Amino acid sequence: MKTITVQNDYPVCARRLWALATNYAALREVMAGLVSFEGLPDGRTRTGQRLEVKVSLFGRLPAQPYYIDVLECDDQAMMLRSSEQGAGVKRWLHTLTVIETEAGSRLQDRIEIDAGVLTPVFALWAGYLYRARHRPRLRLLESGRY
Repeated sequence: MKTITVQNDYPVCARRLWALATNYAALREVMAGLVSFEGLPDGRTRTGQRLEVKVSLFGRLPAQPYYIDVLECDDQAMMLRSSEQGAGVKRWLHTLTVIETEAGSRLQDRIEIDAGVLTPVFALWAGYLYRARHRPRLRLLESGRY
């Protein structure tokens, strides 16, 4: 297992950032160009969801089955936990938290990855992927859509 932690600050209230971070349409947008999804539902994340989707890196590589179990989505605590697997990953445990800060809010992603011998490669990808979500999230927040 390898653990990656990425955190970013946003100039909006925590509730607004939480609403964006738990919205599947926003996920599609912040991942555009990096990962495309087939079968991602509409609406917001909720505890107990079992998602069976297909993911394609850069929208060019063949789509691979990927499974996401939403273990917890707590709107009060602004904390999301999921267990994921597929596309070469044995286990991807993701914890997303949003907190209020003096200047707005902070989103933290903590990802524990087990991909066997490829774990270091997937850990590098995860760090890049979660850091890359910051600018598109800022654009979505600035647009006023979330």
